Amino acid sequence: MTTTVTRPSTAPPGRPGGSSRPRRPWTLSRAAVNGTLVLATVYTLWPLGWLLTASAKNTADLLGGNSLGTGNFRLGQNLHDLAATGDGIYFRWYLNSLLYAGIGSLLCALVCVAAGYAFHVYRFPGKEKLFGLVLLGVLVPTTALALPMYLLASELGIVNTFWAVFLPSLVNPFGVYLARVFCAGYVPNEVLEAARMDGAGELRTFWSIGLRMVMPGFVTVLLFQFTAIWNNFFLPLVMLSDSTLFPVSLGLFSWNAQTKAFPEYYPLVITGSLLAIVPLVLAFVLLQRHWKAGLTAGSVK
Repeated sequence: MTTTVTRPSTAPPGRPGGSSRPRRPWTLSRAAVNGTLVLATVYTLWPLGWLLTASAKNTADLLGGNSLGTGNFRLGQNLHDLAATGDGIYFRWYLNSLLYAGIGSLLCALVCVAAGYAFHVYRFPGKEKLFGLVLLGVLVPTTALALPMYLLASELGIVNTFWAVFLPSLVNPFGVYLARVFCAGYVPNEVLEAARMDGAGELRTFWSIGLRMVMPGFVTVLLFQFTAIWNNFFLPLVMLSDSTLFPVSLGLFSWNAQTKAFPEYYPLVITGSLLAIVPLVLAFVLLQRHWKAGLTAGSVK
């Protein structure tokens, strides 16, 4: 006679045979996560969509609340009016912004990376205390510095000049902090020592090795500073009174202040705002390939 012994299942409760898994809460499901991302994307892109449609409307459509309609498309006429108003003053503002933001962000990123590289590589008395002052500068809002910078510019005699807006844009304490963090992660000391043993000077080592390794940090600081300078409004408002030196942000503000008396400025302000975001989009799209981590992975074993 044969006796069959049945062993109890070792699967945990709720998982018969060990094949099923406990269901995740609905808040963590794929559909809920994707739905949240879609809503966040729509919320982010909605102002841009409104700007795209409103920039092709006339004054009557804008004041009548028909800015999202698909009819009466006149973007070409608005661009023509934008170029003709004030003898093309808008594109002078556009060029000013490109000079302020383009050259300023490039030089600022170079200064920040060089400072962060020095804080990471070299040892000198008071280094951490000096870096603490840099971090303290991060906590100070830029608007609080506008009046002191105006008084300093007045002493130097550069108020209402290109340099009054350009020179302050070359300093960014947060960029120095960010550059030091990138240098700590991307610049191995062993590679620098190898370059020195091969006879490279400190400047050559930084330019040919350090800067190449920390290029993602350089691009990050450049984009942050480019965006900050391009959108800068308060400093030009304090420093400048000559309209030919205005950046786009201040120029559009001056037009917008006249819309109550001259409603025909409404389409110009909106069309100008649409053109004003083009350099920012292009900068992020063209430079995104440099945002790659691990460029030096494997350089040191």
